[in-house]
Amino acid sequence: MTSKDLSHSRLPTKICWGLVSWQPSPQRGCDPCSQTQRSKLQHRRARINQQINKEMRMRAGAENLFRATTNNKVKETVALELSFVNSNLQLLKEELEELNSSMEVYQTESEAINVPMIPLGLKETKEVDLTVPLKEYICEHYREDSSLFEKEIKEFMELRQAMRTPSRNEAGLELLVEYYNQLYYLDQRFFPPHRTLGVHFHWYDSLTGVPSCQRALAFEKGSVLFNVGALYTQIGARQDRSAATGIDRAIDAFQRAAGAFNFLKENFSNAPSLDMSGPSLCMLVRLMIAQVQECVFERVTLTMQDTHFTSQLQVAQEAARVRGPVLVLQTMSQPLVKDYVPFSWASMVQVKAEHFRALSHYYAAVALCDRTRKFHRACDEEGEKALLQLHVSNPAGPPLSQVLRDPEERRKLGKAHLRRALIRHEEAMRVHGLCKILRKMDILQEVLSFVHKRSLDKYSEMDREDDFDETAEAPEIHSQTQQKPDIIPPNFSTVQVTDIFRRLGPLSVFCARARWGPVRLVCLQRGEGGLGLTLRGDSPVLVAGVVPGGCAEEAGLREGDYIVAVDGENRKWAKHGEVVHSLKSCSDRGVELSVITLHTHDTQVCFIALHTHETQAQSSVSLLNWNRKKNREGGGVTKRLGSTFSLPFGNLGDGESMY
Repeated sequence: MTSKDLSHSRLPTKICWGLVSWQPSPQRGCDPCSQTQRSKLQHRRARINQQINKEMRMRAGAENLFRATTNNKVKETVALELSFVNSNLQLLKEELEELNSSMEVYQTESEAINVPMIPLGLKETKEVDLTVPLKEYICEHYREDSSLFEKEIKEFMELRQAMRTPSRNEAGLELLVEYYNQLYYLDQRFFPPHRTLGVHFHWYDSLTGVPSCQRALAFEKGSVLFNVGALYTQIGARQDRSAATGIDRAIDAFQRAAGAFNFLKENFSNAPSLDMSGPSLCMLVRLMIAQVQECVFERVTLTMQDTHFTSQLQVAQEAARVRGPVLVLQTMSQPLVKDYVPFSWASMVQVKAEHFRALSHYYAAVALCDRTRKFHRACDEEGEKALLQLHVSNPAGPPLSQVLRDPEERRKLGKAHLRRALIRHEEAMRVHGLCKILRKMDILQEVLSFVHKRSLDKYSEMDREDDFDETAEAPEIHSQTQQKPDIIPPNFSTVQVTDIFRRLGPLSVFCARARWGPVRLVCLQRGEGGLGLTLRGDSPVLVAGVVPGGCAEEAGLREGDYIVAVDGENRKWAKHGEVVHSLKSCSDRGVELSVITLHTHDTQVCFIALHTHETQAQSSVSLLNWNRKKNREGGGVTKRLGSTFSLPFGNLGDGESMY
């Protein structure tokens, strides 16, 4: 792998060893020919991606010619051609940006008026034909007839084709995770540390459409993981947030999207595309967390049963808590991200920042003004405590304890908050009007107009003709929330998979990092002292010892051999007891063993779980994070694996048996 390749020294892997017979995957993607709004959008995005790729190739060729030629006339012609190509590229990128900003396609069809969420489109990829490279590797490395594995190769190719168009639901997520888990086995089977298959994986940037190509399987894994996060954003955006259940599902989806992007940021480096770079992923994590906080605010306003003074203040503080857009804006202003993020995204985030600041002041004003005549002394202590915690700094004028008991002072403070709310509403509408794409979003226009009119009506209600006092400046609202957002990392153990190429044998021996000699046939006959060998472990069974001068040694059996077949029957996956039974029941003519000798083995990489039930029971540690820093902290691989530690040369848990 070159230094430009995607580094995967800390690549998370899914370890889930299935011991049942291989079955084709039931998962399939969406019909690529279906004419849904989302599929049409994906088709247009794929078409533009291909056009951008073509224009970039033309530009690269023209630039090379410009540098190579010494003919001034040719240089002038090439320079003119380059200007046309760059203009076409700019138009294509603007068209793609508009497509990537089409948030309405992913929004819910509910009639409820809510601020739209920002979803992320999936990364597109080209078809990859692995048939020839896999067949060649099976023949060369495993010394097997590759034609016997056409079914497995076809199944893997179908799985990859299906994951290109996942459905926008749990089934689509399971499909992506299933493919991601299968990539672990593909990596172990066919990708040795110092060699590649010569297969190129092509993926397009999710926002710019710029193509990237690498031979590293880590690039394929990272792109699939990115799509897991992107699909969660689409699922979260489509939820009906007019009901608490829909809000909870949206919260969960956005938290899991943040977890996927954060996981990608922490475990992958040297990404070839900007959408998978550290700054971009950091921005996406913050964006998802901000949208989680929006959903929490919506749930608080939806489930609030009364208009109690303290309840209204809590809503105001919850709105102030939606400060994520401010942090997202800061991230978007960084040099590497500023020119990359669509202008409509930056505008939408700025609109949301102003919108929720306005709502925090509005609900504070409602709490103060609506209780002018209905406030009771019995609530003095609770109300005073809530009011003291409302502001970032104390407002000018009388103490808050006096404001709480004086209806006129409360009206003045409430009016000051309404004034700030109107200023923020108007700023949100101004930013909204500057973006052509946002102006096309009717639902956003409707939300902004509604809340602005509501604040304006409330301000008119509080305003008096004889009120000549200058309105004081209301301080900012102190933020507080009922639920802090949580970044939920992806749990790949929820989708249990069986190695498609399981028939090649157990990964403990038959992996790309192992080297073994050719299969030897040993005809073993029982003598007076028995067979003269010691067996250990299973899948495959290991010849742990050979009695000097015994039948096994005379037949050519050596210590360290693995039994892969007995009388022509495949025993790579056989348990210890099964092989013992076959040897004990051999006839007088003896038994024919097929054995191999392991020459080299990378014990640091090719670890597997002992049994399927152990892996399922230990889902919390099913992802191994190969972090060099953790290795240096002590304990090495053995300590970090804990209870899932397994031996690289087979399971020796069944003890030894001598025959």
